[in-house]
Amino acid sequence: MATDRMDKNGEGYADPTAGGAWNSIREKERRKEAARMAVISNLIPILKQTAELAGFEIIGRVPLKDKATGKEYR
Repeated sequence: MATDRMDKNGEGYADPTAGGAWNSIREKERRKEAARMAVISNLIPILKQTAELAGFEIIGRVPLKDKATGKEYR
């Protein structure tokens, strides 16, 4: 069964219970990811200001890794 089509069972018939549950899980994941991106959006200016105060300038991308999930943001 393909994970992108959870609204159908293995034989191709509609399975709204599984589809609804899958959509709910995906929506929670999207909200968590949006929250992580908001934290990163707030963090980057702080990093730039800190570098500026120390007499430096950030001239490239700053890769970050979420310690809880292990996901890398570049």
